[in-house]
Amino acid sequence: MESMFSKMLTSYEQCKLSRRQLIQGLAALTAATEAAPGAGSIFKGMALNHIAIRSTNVQRSRDFYQKHFGMPILHEEKANCFLGLGQNFLTLFENQKPGLDHFCIAIEDFKAEAVMDQLNRQGLKPRRPSGTDRIYFPDPDEIEVKVSAVDHHA
Repeated sequence: MESMFSKMLTSYEQCKLSRRQLIQGLAALTAATEAAPGAGSIFKGMALNHIAIRSTNVQRSRDFYQKHFGMPILHEEKANCFLGLGQNFLTLFENQKPGLDHFCIAIEDFKAEAVMDQLNRQGLKPRRPSGTDRIYFPDPDEIEVKVSAVDHHA
């Protein structure tokens, strides 16, 4: 499964996949893994909570996703925009280097301190910005993964 994510992200970064194809592919892969956690997994992934994309022009990207997918604005500032996508959302962050910023997997029974402890025990070097329940860590290809509660919102 990790290999499929990696190949998909590499294709996107090489401009062989559009953003739409990337999002559709990640959603399909996530749906395929919802049946049961893998043997020996430390958490139970419940859903793909959101995907965050770096965009050179947030307003242009916002207009694109609204025009083609009818995504409502949940929150917007000059340098970012959160668009509704069913129970989930798509985040656009202004950045001169476009691409995937991170993706967030909602896990069962999310408790920030316990998650940090478990990830540290696994040697994954998680980081948690001060005063938040946001937890990030790199996957084997250095792609930023975020974990959250199932009810995490923008």
